[in-house]
Amino acid sequence: MLDLTATELLQRQANGDSSAESITQTFLAQFRQHDSRIRAFLHVDEADAIEQAKAIDAKRKGGESLGKLAGIPVAVKDVLCTKGRRTTCGSKILQNFVPPYDAHVITKLKEADAILIGKTNCDEFAMGSSTENSAYQTTRNPWDLERTPGGSSGGSAASVAASQAPLALGTDTGGSIRQPASLCGIVGMKPSYGRVSRFGLIAYGSSLDQVGPFAQDVRDAALLLEVIAGHDPRDSTCVNTPVPPYTAMLDEPIKPLTIGVAKQFFGKGLDSEVEQAVRSALKVYEGQGAKIKDISLPHSPYAVAVYYLVATAEASSNLARYDGVHFGHRTEKFAGLIDMVKKSRGEGFGAEVKRRIMLGTYALSSGYIDAYYLKALKVRRLIRQDFDQAFAQCDVVMGPTSPTAAFKIGEKADDPLAMYLSDIYTISANLAGICGISIPCGFTKSGLPIGLQILGGPFAEEKLLRVARLHERETDWHKRRPAL
Repeated sequence: MLDLTATELLQRQANGDSSAESITQTFLAQFRQHDSRIRAFLHVDEADAIEQAKAIDAKRKGGESLGKLAGIPVAVKDVLCTKGRRTTCGSKILQNFVPPYDAHVITKLKEADAILIGKTNCDEFAMGSSTENSAYQTTRNPWDLERTPGGSSGGSAASVAASQAPLALGTDTGGSIRQPASLCGIVGMKPSYGRVSRFGLIAYGSSLDQVGPFAQDVRDAALLLEVIAGHDPRDSTCVNTPVPPYTAMLDEPIKPLTIGVAKQFFGKGLDSEVEQAVRSALKVYEGQGAKIKDISLPHSPYAVAVYYLVATAEASSNLARYDGVHFGHRTEKFAGLIDMVKKSRGEGFGAEVKRRIMLGTYALSSGYIDAYYLKALKVRRLIRQDFDQAFAQCDVVMGPTSPTAAFKIGEKADDPLAMYLSDIYTISANLAGICGISIPCGFTKSGLPIGLQILGGPFAEEKLLRVARLHERETDWHKRRPAL
C-alpha cells in the first residue's frame, strides 16, 4: 500500500479492498519504523488519526456521501493552525501555542474526509532552504540521510518521499514547496497568489506566502489542489474565481504547446548533472510535438535581492506580534516591559529569524525605505512584466527547480548567501504571483533526485498540471522510491 498513490488508495477503498483504518495504520507503521532517522514530523497523534479513519469507515458503511480525500492520510506543515493541536512554526516562541481555530485549508481537508496524520517540521517561521533552522530537530533527506530535504517545507516533502504520508501540505514564500520537492524527488506545486486562502496560515511574507500540495505524482497534486483551492471571504487576498476540475482534464494534451526556456535559468552556478537532466526533459516534450522557444527574463537576476528586501520587510512587521504579552514565549525574569519584550524575543527567535527581522526593519527604517524597500517593489513589478511578456509568446516556462541536487546538512549553514541562492530559480514566481510546479526529471550519478520546474501564468494551474502530466506519462522518475 505504501507504493500506491492517493488516487489508487481511494480506488482500493471504493472496491472494498482496503479500509481507511488499514491505510492509516500502514502509514503510521511506516512513520514508527523510519521517522526516528528522518525526523519529518514534529507532532503525530496516532490514536486520533485512527479515530478519524474509523469515522470515515463508519460513514462509508452507512452509505453516507464521502469527500474527495476520504480515508487518505495528509501531513500538514506546522505553520498552519489546527484547532486544539499545537502549531509551533518550528519556533520556541510558539512552543506551547494551541490555536482555537482551524486554518481554511485544514477545514477543507476535514470536509474532504482526509485523515490529518500529523504536523511536519519546517524552518522556523518558514525561513530557510534546508529545514536546519527548526528550533526542534533537523529533518533528513530520505534519499541520503546525510543530506538536507530542502526547505522550508522539508518535513512535508520528506514525509511524502519516505511514504509516511501519501499527501502533504506545505507553504511556498520563495520556493519552499518546489525546492524540497525537487530535492526529495516528488511533485510539489505553488498555486498562484490568491488561489488558496491564507486564513490560518501563520504569516511570514504576506504578499508572497501560498499554501500548496506535495504528492507522489501530478494527479494526486491536482486532487489535493482541487480540495484546498477556492474563495474564502476571510482572506481579502483570496481571489473569487471558479476552481476548475483539475483532475478531469489532466490527460488532455495541450496542442500546440510552446515551452519558453529562459537563458537566465542556465547560467553560472547550475550543476552540470542538473542541467543535463533538465535538457533531457525538454527533449521529452519535443518528442511529444512541443515547440521550444528561447526567451529572456531580464530582471530575474535581481529576484534574490528583491525577495530579501520585500520578504524580510513583511516578516519584520508580521513577527512584531510575538512580544511575550498576549501569547507565545515569555521570559521568566525581567525588569519592566521593554526588558520583557527584548528578552522574550531574544530567547524565542532563532538566528535566521533574527537576521531577517533585522534586515526587514532596516529596509523599512526612516531614510532607507525609499532606497531599499520601495525600489525593490519597483523591480518586483518589472519581474512580473517579464513573465507577462513571456506568457504572451509561450504556454509555460521551464528550467531547473534548484541549481544543485540535495546538499549535505551543515554545508551551507554558516554561509547565509550561499543558502539564499538555493532558491535562485524559484523566487521570481513568488514575486510575480504566478503558479509553478516541480516534477522529478532525473537523478545524479550518486542517486539524488533532480527536479524540473514548470511555471505558468496567473491562475493557469489547469494548464500547468496538464503540461506536467505530459512529461510524467512518458517517464517513470516519479515512481522511484528511496531505499529506507
